[in-house]
Amino acid sequence: MAVAELVAKCLQAREMAYCPYSGFPVGAAILTTGGAIVTGCNVENASYGLTVCAERTAIQRAVAEGYRRFTAIAVTCDIKDSFVGPCGACRQVLMEFGTEWDVYLTKPDGSYRKTSLRDLLPLAFTPAHLQRN
Repeated sequence: MAVAELVAKCLQAREMAYCPYSGFPVGAAILTTGGAIVTGCNVENASYGLTVCAERTAIQRAVAEGYRRFTAIAVTCDIKDSFVGPCGACRQVLMEFGTEWDVYLTKPDGSYRKTSLRDLLPLAFTPAHLQRN
């Protein structure tokens, strides 16, 4: 899989965002270990607490389709002059499915910056913390 394909998919997903309140469309594309790409966009709600971010939409959709192992995610929004990472809640949800993801923070022009989920959420609480000795 080329990073360019993952980035293109997250840019396409952003176009599907439902964000009438914030006007802040976000798209995400997750790469499974088997090479499938699953996308998501943010879906806002008049009851703001019920809004779902693009990253969580993508992971929930992937899980619903039977995927459990992932290697990368690309995320984009409409901010042109800086790279924007997932919110803290999304970082925690992604961490549920592994700590070694590549994360591509993407601008609307398709440029990206590579980081890792572990770098975005150091000292994370993970499923390993719930294992009993």
